[in-house]
Amino acid sequence: MEWETRVAKLLGIKYPIIQGGLAYLAYAELASAVSNAGGLGQITAMSLPGPEALREEIRKLKKMTDKPFGVNFAIGQHGRPFSHFLDVAIEEEVPVISMTGGNPSPIFDQLKGINVKKLVLVAAKRQAEKAEELGADAVMAVGHEGGGHLGKHDIGTMVLIPSVADAVSIPVIASGGIGDGRGLMAALSLGAEGIEMGTRFIATKECVHANDKYKNTLVKGTESDTVVIKKTLGSPARAIAGALTERILQIEKAEGGYEALKELIGGDANKKFIYEGDDEKGFAWAGQVMGLIKDVPSAGELIETMIKEADEIRKKWSK
Repeated sequence: MEWETRVAKLLGIKYPIIQGGLAYLAYAELASAVSNAGGLGQITAMSLPGPEALREEIRKLKKMTDKPFGVNFAIGQHGRPFSHFLDVAIEEEVPVISMTGGNPSPIFDQLKGINVKKLVLVAAKRQAEKAEELGADAVMAVGHEGGGHLGKHDIGTMVLIPSVADAVSIPVIASGGIGDGRGLMAALSLGAEGIEMGTRFIATKECVHANDKYKNTLVKGTESDTVVIKKTLGSPARAIAGALTERILQIEKAEGGYEALKELIGGDANKKFIYEGDDEKGFAWAGQVMGLIKDVPSAGELIETMIKEADEIRKKWSK
């Protein structure tokens, strides 16, 4: 069956499946595997040490696939200047730029006149409308089930997607709580024309930077094994429940503030878990979809299985 939605045509991909930016994890190995399987793989820019490291990663990726790919800019979560990173992406003729976690206006300004597809992650209808006004080619709308940084209004994917789809004319990509063919079909029925998955792609063979303990936790965990931290800071984010996240929540309950939390919620603490498997000193992002993850396939196997599941649903619906 064909999967030619507006998202698939816009991005030049076979299946409307996009791999999330995944801080400290989304590099050439995973991105190329997703792109080669018919989806859109992405590199995370702001987790790299500098612009030249991004250039090297892009060139490495190009040697591993001749398919479209993207570079994700988590502009609000690292507190680093991004314009030089974006210069590299432009110079290397990256076909897709996605923006998450902050005000995307400066990126749109820098991309004026550049032939690149622009995707913006949103968590509310008004954000989607603003992204369309700025010139986004599509929006990725993430529901409260998602992993990592979320919206402030606790809106679930089931309600958010049709709300956003009704509000904008550009294509909508659903994110949050999606990990199989059923989720893909549900998203399409809600008005989305593609999906983005983060957590599910961590539990794949090509996500080589993720420690085995992280992947095994995703496989063994349930939908109840995540917590939302940083809510008191105005930047809620969903992570795997553990010793450090419990400590973070206790500090937040005691109104500890950013200074009391900064060493516990930063990139170094994140890397402690995802790279080293240390859940006492580190934490890892994950969405509620971890309750649906039962294995660690290759990215290609995952996408193939999802499409088979979705095709079976389409056949059932056609009857």
